[in-house]
Amino acid sequence: MILAHWKTTLATFLCVAACSEPGSAQVAPSTTLRIEVANAVRYVDDTVDVTRIATDPSATTAIPIGNFRKAVFIGDIVSVILLHNRKTVIENTRDIILRTTPTPGQAIADITRDAMLEWVYEILNGDGSPVGSLIVLGVGGGTAPPGAPLLATQGNNAIVGGTGAFLGARGYVGGSTPPVVRSASMTEDPSNRIKNGGGKALFVLQVIPLYRPEILAMSSGPAIFHADFSPVTAAQPAKAGEVLIVRATGLGPTRPGIDPGQPFPTDAAQEVNSPVEVAVNGKSADVINKTGWPGLLDTYRVDFRMPDGIAAGTAAIQLTAAWIAGSSVNIPTQ
Repeated sequence: MILAHWKTTLATFLCVAACSEPGSAQVAPSTTLRIEVANAVRYVDDTVDVTRIATDPSATTAIPIGNFRKAVFIGDIVSVILLHNRKTVIENTRDIILRTTPTPGQAIADITRDAMLEWVYEILNGDGSPVGSLIVLGVGGGTAPPGAPLLATQGNNAIVGGTGAFLGARGYVGGSTPPVVRSASMTEDPSNRIKNGGGKALFVLQVIPLYRPEILAMSSGPAIFHADFSPVTAAQPAKAGEVLIVRATGLGPTRPGIDPGQPFPTDAAQEVNSPVEVAVNGKSADVINKTGWPGLLDTYRVDFRMPDGIAAGTAAIQLTAAWIAGSSVNIPTQ
C-alpha cells in the first residue's frame, strides 16, 4: 500500500475584508477517476460449515460453484489517477451469469452480465484518517452503458451515494479490463490476505459530486490575497515564490470537525480533512495551509506558494479537493 504525502502545516488565522457570497448552487461537472486495486481476493461462499469460515491461515482455492454463488471481494486501492494513497474496496457479489446463448447452468437473457454487485470504496488519507466513501450498486461483466467514459469497457454500476468528502455523490463505475483476482475459499483467514497474495483490478469511476471546490470572487477579481491580505490585482500582481491566500468554498469536512450547517469556530483551527491541491498553470504548487475560515459557513482558507519561474502576465489557479477539481481563475503576475 502506497502512502500519500500531504502537508498539514497550519498557519495563523487573520481576518480579511468580506468577499462576495457564492452564487446559487449548481450541479458540479463529473470527474473521471482511474482507480487501481492490488491484493484483490474474491472469497467464495463454498462451505456450509460456518465453524470453518475465516479460519485457514494458508492460501486456499475456491471450490468451483456454478450460477447463483455468493462471494466477497476485498482489495487495496493503491492509486487514484496519479495520486497515491491508502484505500480499500469491498464488494459483495452474487453470480448471476446471464447469456443470450447459455450453456447448462447459465441463465438465458437478452443481455450478458456476470454478477449482481454491491461495492464500497473506502478512501483514506496517507495517515489512515478517512476521506470518504463511495457506495455502488449494479451488475458486472458485459458492456459499459452509453455515455460511460471511453476507458470503461465493461460493467453497468451506479454510484448511489457517498460519505465524507463524497457526500451525496452520484455517477458510474465500470472496469477497463477484466479483473485478475485470486479466488479463495471463504474458509481462508482474510487477515492473511496481503501475505497470501491476490490479483489486480482497474476501475473507472465517473463521479458527479454534490459540490466542488471553488475560489470565491470579489469586485476586484478572484479572492486571492498577498500575505498582508491585500488582494492580488493588476496594480499588485502575484510574484514567483510568494505565499498567497485563497478564500474558497466546497472543500468538505474538516478535522476535528463541526456539526453540519454550522460556521467554523473562532477559537480552534479546523483543518480540511481531504487532500487539497493547488495548480498554477497546470503545475502543482506547495500547499502550506488548508483550514476552515473562522466564523464563516462553508468558507475555507488555503495558503500556497507560487512556483518559481512564473512568467509575467497571468496565471491560472485551480483548487482540487478529494480529487474533485474546481473552476480555474486567472490572476495577474509579474
